[in-house]
Amino acid sequence: MIRSHVNYQFACVAAGMALLGITLWSPLYPREQWLQHVPTAIALPALLLAAKRGWLSDLSMTCLAAMLSLHILGARWIYSFVPYEQWCDAAIGSGPSDWFGWTRNHYDRLVHFAFGVLMTLPLAEAARRYARLAPAIALAFAWLAVAGVSAVYEVFEWALAVIAAPDFAEKYNGQQGDFWDAQKDMALAMAGSSIAALGTAIAWRDGRGTNDVGSG
Repeated sequence: MIRSHVNYQFACVAAGMALLGITLWSPLYPREQWLQHVPTAIALPALLLAAKRGWLSDLSMTCLAAMLSLHILGARWIYSFVPYEQWCDAAIGSGPSDWFGWTRNHYDRLVHFAFGVLMTLPLAEAARRYARLAPAIALAFAWLAVAGVSAVYEVFEWALAVIAAPDFAEKYNGQQGDFWDAQKDMALAMAGSSIAALGTAIAWRDGRGTNDVGSG
């Protein structure tokens, strides 16, 4: 990659690292927050390596960095207590609870949906570039990968609920009393991936982004 692309991608990762450092200061839920960051500890080195090697396009790196940032922010308040209502009230005088009558904190729902939206392009792009899959098959692979990862994560949360202390498991899993939490989370991820796959298919059909994914 040319130097400007390398610098941009490193800047994306550096922004995520800075956000991580800020959110780890005086943690509100120390035990749960550190467990939430097991994926972060894996993702950051992987993104640094991807930026160095030029494995993905700038747009894909932006998607991955945005997904990581949403997770880091959620981990600060262990998802269930992200104060978006207070932020909206301070900014515009009202929030989603006023608009939609919500009684639940829906930040985790947002992140599951965003996971589908933001992970589809990088997965499909990698499938085209390195597995040489046709565009439609690459997008199908990305959609199935999102669905599979979502399912595995929900199984992990179920296992944690079985083996951990109930209070700890509830704080980490963030079900907030919703019996169908796992199914809704998976459905949102798949819906987000469907939207992203459709948008990517249209862009690829029109020739946008094909230069990035066509090179190895």
